[in-house]
Amino acid sequence: MPKMKTNSSAKKRFALTGSGKIKRKHAYKRHILTKKEKDRKRGLAKTGLVCAADTPNVKFMLAI
Repeated sequence: MPKMKTNSSAKKRFALTGSGKIKRKHAYKRHILTKKEKDRKRGLAKTGLVCAADTPNVKFMLAI
């Protein structure tokens, strides 16, 4: 069997935590920021976690 390849777009977007969860960035923080509230932009700047339903698909893309 050949080696399983890591999905290149996924490895740029996701990172593993020490406990095995998957970190991600929030969407909607790229442009048109003038109409968004300060609190909203601050929250979008923080990292989030991939939900449990999507975790198996992301782990498959990362070949974990």
